[in-house]
Amino acid sequence: MATVVALIHGEPGAYGIGFPDFPGAVSGGDTLDEALRRGRETLAVHVAAMIEEGLPLPRLRDLDALALDPIYAEDRADAVLVTAVSVELPSKAVRVNVSLDEGLLSRIDDHVRSHGGSRSGFLAEAARSRLLGN
Repeated sequence: MATVVALIHGEPGAYGIGFPDFPGAVSGGDTLDEALRRGRETLAVHVAAMIEEGLPLPRLRDLDALALDPIYAEDRADAVLVTAVSVELPSKAVRVNVSLDEGLLSRIDDHVRSHGGSRSGFLAEAARSRLLGN
């Protein structure tokens, strides 16, 4: 997991959340909690889309590094809340050896053939979905 700085702007009934290191990843909500929850979801989708499109992920900056960025400083001045959001970023793939029921493995392979992707990708996405409760 990585920590990403988030800025929330607005007022009760109309909050917006954005991430200085991920321009374009913005969301909002009626309450601070709703904006933060939607922001987490938006950031996860934004990162997944960048990965799928083969775009490089930005170097994440901490608050001290962001304070040196004049654009961030101006944006932070108007924020009602500066916080951090956790997001799962890809890391180096590791080869593992697992045992699966033969019928289940066959169904996985059939699914991958008809929907594209790879067996490893399918299993990783299934694990991610289960772990994140999606």
